Amino acid sequence: MIYNYLVDTDVLIWYLKGNLKAKELLHSIDFAISVITYIELTQGMRNKQELKTFKKMIESWDIKVVYIDEEISAKALFYIEEYCLSHSMQLADALIAATCTKYGFSLVTANDKHYKHINSLDLNIFRL
Repeated sequence: MIYNYLVDTDVLIWYLKGNLKAKELLHSIDFAISVITYIELTQGMRNKQELKTFKKMIESWDIKVVYIDEEISAKALFYIEEYCLSHSMQLADALIAATCTKYGFSLVTANDKHYKHINSLDLNIFRL
């Protein structure tokens, strides 16, 4: 399967909270997620049942989880050096942005302020 989109953590959180716009969007596209998003969502689970439900969702939707490699790490380091002081770039956002630029994904996010300063990143803004 070819993926054109990488979905940011915030959009999946809206989906898990039952937001209809997020549901419509995620059911209309084939997408991947960064392992960073997977980790962030796992950290936010309140119990093992929520985690089990989340893992089943990932499996049933055939969502590709994209892992970090040396190239993604190097790009993320560049983004941190370039934008940490000027735009408060955080590690998770740098890794997600680097994943998108490596694979040519469009990033689906509601947090465009975290990414808009990266010119090589294709943003697909989600609004409630």
